[in-house]
Amino acid sequence: MKKFGKKVSKFMGKQAVKVQLALSNNKGEGYIDTAVKILIAVVLGALLLAGLYALFGNIVMPTLSRRIQDMFNYAG
Repeated sequence: MKKFGKKVSKFMGKQAVKVQLALSNNKGEGYIDTAVKILIAVVLGALLLAGLYALFGNIVMPTLSRRIQDMFNYAG
């Protein structure tokens, strides 16, 4: 029983050291880093959306409309 108690005590001591190291660790992401990443993602998304909107509005839709009219033009 003493061996078991020593093992438990040793295990708990190791776990306490791990918890203390984890809590004292000051590395990691800050709020400013995360905000900059979100801002970059929003700007890139807006640019991509504007590009797709321009592509579909000026190139794809007029061509599609013309092809649909040609398909249903029974006059020949």
